[in-house]
Amino acid sequence: MERPLVVLGAGESGTGAAVLAAVKGYKVFVSDSKGIKSSYKNVLKHHGISWEEGGHTASKILKASEVVKSPGIPDSAPIIKALHGIKVPVISEIEFAGRHTKAKKICITGSNGKTTTTLLLGHMLRKAGLNAATAGNVGNSFAWKVATADHDIYVLEISSFQLDGMFKFKADISVLLNITPDHLDRYGNKFENYVRSKMRIIQNQGPDDACIYGMDDLTTRECMEEAPAGPRLLPFSIKEKLTEGAWMENDNYMKIKTNTEEFDMDTRELSIVGKHNIYNSMASGIAARLLDLRKEVIKESLSDFQNVDHRLESIGFIRGIEFINDSKATNINAAWFALETMNRPVVWIVGGQDKGNDYGLIHGLAREKVKAIVCLGKNNQRIIKAFKDIGVPMAETRSAKDAVNAAFLLGSPGDVVLLSPACASFDLFENFEDRGEQFKKAVYDL
Repeated sequence: MERPLVVLGAGESGTGAAVLAAVKGYKVFVSDSKGIKSSYKNVLKHHGISWEEGGHTASKILKASEVVKSPGIPDSAPIIKALHGIKVPVISEIEFAGRHTKAKKICITGSNGKTTTTLLLGHMLRKAGLNAATAGNVGNSFAWKVATADHDIYVLEISSFQLDGMFKFKADISVLLNITPDHLDRYGNKFENYVRSKMRIIQNQGPDDACIYGMDDLTTRECMEEAPAGPRLLPFSIKEKLTEGAWMENDNYMKIKTNTEEFDMDTRELSIVGKHNIYNSMASGIAARLLDLRKEVIKESLSDFQNVDHRLESIGFIRGIEFINDSKATNINAAWFALETMNRPVVWIVGGQDKGNDYGLIHGLAREKVKAIVCLGKNNQRIIKAFKDIGVPMAETRSAKDAVNAAFLLGSPGDVVLLSPACASFDLFENFEDRGEQFKKAVYDL
């Protein structure tokens, strides 16, 4: 009797993997320990895929030939431990999808900036007329794209959780933006474990492949200097002048060089602002040049790209106070970048599901930029303790509506109310998008 391919988790990633498996003729079974959304159930039914929800039937799952695990399921889950115990291979959806396409793959990871960089590069490729798609940890899953359409190039946002389940997969171009503490609760509260996970982005790459990396990030730089021989390395920096990669000439000119040709652009023409977005633009620009995009297309793309929702998204003004939605800032480094771009007094909405944050990394910037703090979470004690000595008013809230109202009362004309939580959203919200949408609704209601 044929042993099935089992997919654990029936969200975007799991359903995509199941659809691809069905299209490729696998016998497939899907199991989700929670409920499955009706939209995903309809897809599974349409493809004749059997599924269960509300728990895992171990007797079925342990008979799998191979298991595709959704990224939200930790290796510490009992069913995963049981599979490892009997040597059943457990892989990520990215690994599975990579077997079924010969398209070129540009894979982007980093603690911060990966969504913006992925969408920006995808924007460039489509503007150049290439048959390219973005997928992975943004939009549709990679497997779903491979199952339903043919593309020549995939630009993939890949999280550390997805990297953990990738073994034979190889990127043609890898991008490692930065490595700062994040998700440490999934990595035994050890930064070095998280670092090793991120470095898997270059595994299996050889001299015909390329890795683009941020050398201003000390951890990334050290890892690349210590990495064994593999892909061609192309760094980017705003602090040092380089001979290859991307760097700054004078204060405002970004220069990109991949071979003998150079390309430069005034950073004041970039459509997305902030130091972190210069880095994202550099990484995208290097990848675009490696793919032989014309300079004119790159420049035009960098100047007309519209940033992603929930990332420094201006919602509007109420009585002279601007409200900015940065719900996608789910770690300390992302919140640091958001605060760093602010040039007006900030009422900072922060909090959520803490992932082992070191708030000391942002303390000095908060003292400089923040005039009041509104905590938005079930347990705010670590935030209160971390920032109580900067001497600003603090409020505790448990809903987006209450947070917006409290922030409005603490603000004055000319201030910014910034939702940049530095935490995951799962204590009060479904995900960071839900948190951002509820924040926007609360602002509109106000």
